[in-house]
Amino acid sequence: MSRPTVLELLRLATGYLREKGVAQPRLDAEVLLGHALQMERIMLYVHHDRPLEPHEVDVYRTLIARRGRREPVAYLMGEKEFFGRSFQVDPRVLIPRPETEHLVEVALAFAIGEGPVRGWDVGTGSGILAVTLAAELPDSHWLATDLSADALAVARANAERHGVADRIRFLEGDLWAGTKPDGSWDLIVSNPPYLTDHEMAHLAPEIRYEPRQALAGGPDGLQVIRRLVQQAWAFLRPGGLLAFEIGAGQAEACRQLLAEAGQYEGIRVLPDHAGHPRVVCGLRTSP
Repeated sequence: MSRPTVLELLRLATGYLREKGVAQPRLDAEVLLGHALQMERIMLYVHHDRPLEPHEVDVYRTLIARRGRREPVAYLMGEKEFFGRSFQVDPRVLIPRPETEHLVEVALAFAIGEGPVRGWDVGTGSGILAVTLAAELPDSHWLATDLSADALAVARANAERHGVADRIRFLEGDLWAGTKPDGSWDLIVSNPPYLTDHEMAHLAPEIRYEPRQALAGGPDGLQVIRRLVQQAWAFLRPGGLLAFEIGAGQAEACRQLLAEAGQYEGIRVLPDHAGHPRVVCGLRTSP
């Protein structure tokens, strides 16, 4: 029996994924075959007529079957790019989204030129914010907190991967992990859970594989954000920045939360690269 070629398998996998409702069946088929063969996607076409070994076919079929069950590609590959770096991801953590890169940009715009920065990543998940900002700001030191010990294990691995583990302290716990507010932090960033109960009830199949704790924000999506805004100012130094990601339709409510707290000035809502309101930020008022 002849062995299937690269191109033949791609065609079969693409048709299968299309039948299963996958949004980008050809792209996913290519990415997963490249992963299975440890080959760049472009090289699949250079070697389109290469017959595959039986063990290679088995590995690929397993990946395609899992993708057909709508497991996210990032989990199947075990990594996801964020801000030009590759991060380990698995079902213990949320998959990084490009939209969150704008939160990094906001933090960098505040921190660059400020000298050594003490930053806090609240709800760190896979550690993308703390690790990226530590890498981009070599003089900075970070605290990263999360309720999930499993998520913190992934975050620590990513800190090691990118050579910044010596400048990030990881703590397990809710928001502030039991620490006392001391009014000394320069920068607090967070990508909190912000999906509403309605949105949680209508998740895309892929998102159902992600940790619910990292997504669910209560009836209006603001359950965690309210606490973050009400408490963060006490940890910030005067002039320190709170910046966090928000979901669709939450901009004005979040702006109002900061205004009502009475401890923030320079309150802004900033769009992502698609023009959608994405980051809310404010500076701790001076005494």
